[in-house]
Amino acid sequence: MDHVKLFLDTSLACSKLITSRYSTSFTLGIRTLDPALHLPVYAVYGFVRWADEIVDTFHDLDKATLLADFQRQTYAALDAGFSLNPVLHSFQAVVREYGIDREFIAAFLRSMEMDLEDQSYHADLYEQYIYGSAEVVGLMCLRIFCQHDEALFEWLRAPARRLGAAFQKVNFLRDLRSDYEDRGRVYFPGLRYELFDDEAKRGIEADIRADFEAAYLGIQQLPRPARLGVYLAYVYYLKLFYKIRQLPAQAILGQRVRVPDNTKLLLLLGSYFRYRLRAI
Repeated sequence: MDHVKLFLDTSLACSKLITSRYSTSFTLGIRTLDPALHLPVYAVYGFVRWADEIVDTFHDLDKATLLADFQRQTYAALDAGFSLNPVLHSFQAVVREYGIDREFIAAFLRSMEMDLEDQSYHADLYEQYIYGSAEVVGLMCLRIFCQHDEALFEWLRAPARRLGAAFQKVNFLRDLRSDYEDRGRVYFPGLRYELFDDEAKRGIEADIRADFEAAYLGIQQLPRPARLGVYLAYVYYLKLFYKIRQLPAQAILGQRVRVPDNTKLLLLLGSYFRYRLRAI
């Protein structure tokens, strides 16, 4: 028995388990990718989820120390090509196999550090945070989807960033109240939480809509093995965005908008038929 392979396979299985426990929507999207892409994307999600849990969940612990240790372990795993932490072992293997840029990893970890502080974001800080917390995650996945095709990666880099930005901004809008009340954060530049109204909401929505439109052009150019899964994530977030748009500002602060499971199934079926008809 090849115990080195067994250790890697077990580590990848841990990342898959983390994904399925933490995000049914993301798991559904991954399952519609080509099977060869499943485990690498699970590894990326497991890594970003573990870091996110440190800054968003463990309020009774020293989160700064935990995150610093996680960063140290991450770079040690990347340097050594090994870690006893199964999340980091699976992640470093995927980073090495697909040539994921270390700059993406560093930018992501910097955004996690930013979440350790209660703050309101000015424009430059907001763009930096969006890039590190969301856009680079899309770029990590794009490295996997492009399978070492550097020209294709560069062609799709900009729309992949716009898609990640759209997803993150929808999350910010949906979670505006909890981010402010539970974590002391207001991500949208210049927005005062107590003055959030329909006009402010429309301005944010116009920016998100532009990101979605730019991202769709890139989805149409993705390799076929990745296209259905990414398109499904796109239509799921677009549906969530449409639901948010239909509500007044005060309603957004009073409830957490969700897409019901039966609607997710309908989105999956519709996306599949469009894919089979080569409409995407």
